[in-house]
Amino acid sequence: MTIALIRPHSALVAALALALTFASPASAQDAAGDTADETPAPTSPGGDLTTGQSVGQALGGGPEIYVREEHGDWEIRCLKAPEGQDDPCQLYQRLADQQGNPTADVNFFDLPDGNEIVAGATVLTPLQTLLTAQVTMTVDGGQPRRYPYSFCDTTGCYSRMGFTAEDIAAFKRGAKATLIVVPALAPDQRAELTMSLIGFTAGMAAIEVANDN
Repeated sequence: MTIALIRPHSALVAALALALTFASPASAQDAAGDTADETPAPTSPGGDLTTGQSVGQALGGGPEIYVREEHGDWEIRCLKAPEGQDDPCQLYQRLADQQGNPTADVNFFDLPDGNEIVAGATVLTPLQTLLTAQVTMTVDGGQPRRYPYSFCDTTGCYSRMGFTAEDIAAFKRGAKATLIVVPALAPDQRAELTMSLIGFTAGMAAIEVANDN
């Protein structure tokens, strides 16, 4: 069963914001909302309407994302920062399933020196993902590791992963990683997503320079 990724630009903006601000995990909101009363009280036409009140500033087209450079199968994607600030960058790749359908986005980012966790990644999967199955990752068929989802929004579901120096070294030595996600509507099936590691070493070095960590 195919689960397809949606709204790639919005997804990247969200992933960049999550990683670069180090926000704490948020809970997914109930999309259905509260159930309305079966017999609502009648109201007069226009009786509950309001013209609103001006607050804040008008929203523009959203943050600008641009590709600074490419390394193998990876892109260095940066978020245009306000004037006078450096543009934060991440290492990006779009992942496809066995049938070649775009299914997930992955963004790697570096972290300040001196911590056990030296880098992280945000993996975005579609809303039709079975969250309890989590995300399983293996590098070149090695020992699998499982990562939970942090939350979902209208764009998709996010898994935020932390990596030690040993983990990053394995990525740099490897040829490919495989991510496994499970469709919610077909829990007996799984989507295997290939993450090429061609260019990963150069890409990580580039974002470290760009983010000056």
